[in-house]
Order: sequence, then structure tokens, then C-alpha cells
Amino acid sequence: MNPDEKLDSSAAALVALRSAADAVRVITELLKVKEMGPADHIRTKHEVKTFVETAGDAKAAEELLKRARERRGVNQSITSKITQQHGQRMGN
Repeated sequence: MNPDEKLDSSAAALVALRSAADAVRVITELLKVKEMGPADHIRTKHEVKTFVETAGDAKAAEELLKRARERRGVNQSITSKITQQHGQRMGN
């Protein structure tokens, strides 16, 4: 897959990507695992690998997308709290 292609983050896209030679890498990039905390990053990669190996359906793809969004949100929330606390300490 061309890295410059715009990736679609829909369940149908995930199902279609399952058959790609580098499906795990492409799907994990699509799910933006690098924006997650380390444990969530690893957990999501394992879920993607299972999804690809078991030929998950659209329902499984929806769940994968939902969990990935939640994990990214949690990491962003934690990061913003840490940044805010650090800024308050620097101001004192």
C-alpha cells in the first residue's frame, strides 16, 4: 500500500485490508497506535493480529475501531493532564 494514500478508518476498510500482505502494519497505522500509551499500543497490535488471522467480520472491525478510539482518547487525556500539571509547577 502506498503510504501517501489516505486511509479510511471504517469497518469496511478494515475488513478489506485484512487480505493485504502487510495487513497488521497497515491497520495499526490506520488506528494510530503510536498515539496510544505503550500498553494500549501493544494490546491493540495483538487485537489487530487476531482480527487479521481469524478473518474478523465487520462487527469485529467496529469493535476494534471503537477500542482504538477510546485508547487514544485516554492517552490524550492523560497527556494533557500531565502537561497542565507541569505548566502549573513551572509557573510557581
